[in-house]
Amino acid sequence: MAILGVDDFKARLKGGGARANLFKVTLNFPAAAGAGSDVIEKASFLCKTAQLPGSTVGSFDVNFRGRVLKLPAERTFDNWTITILNDTDFAIRNAMERWSNSIAGHAFNTGTLDPASYQQDLIIEQLDRDGTSDEGKVIKRINIVGAYPATISPIELSYDTTGEIETFDVEWAYQYWTDLGADDAPTTDQKPGRG
Repeated sequence: MAILGVDDFKARLKGGGARANLFKVTLNFPAAAGAGSDVIEKASFLCKTAQLPGSTVGSFDVNFRGRVLKLPAERTFDNWTITILNDTDFAIRNAMERWSNSIAGHAFNTGTLDPASYQQDLIIEQLDRDGTSDEGKVIKRINIVGAYPATISPIELSYDTTGEIETFDVEWAYQYWTDLGADDAPTTDQKPGRG
């Protein structure tokens, strides 16, 4: 067996490796959130953390003559969480609260009944360091389909906190995600029933 060296490793690490700090999130707010294009753009800048979402294919066992046959079950998608930097106009926080309130109101626990009016598609893009535009080339693009804010975290206040900007988390429930490919690659996933 050949011993591989550093040059072999470098040759196989395309682009110097994907960087976790090069990403962009696009939040598409429903009308009920009262957020204009300026808030959507601001959210792309102030989204501090996110993840490329995962999924799980469950399994179940079928017993046959003393053996166990494992078969795949349904695919499930865990909630997706982002962290947002809060600025003094609270534009993103207020839009999130209005969105959540349209689903289940604070005072009377009433809200819209039509999922199309509160579920939105969200986009997460992994960017390359060697991009030709100001934002960088997109090397992976994920569409998070039918999302809505399930949890908006509290904002912690404290006299002891100095030199920090407030943040809050938003946990999203969603239907599924699809891979939309990259800037120079065809789409790798089809979206059944959605265009």
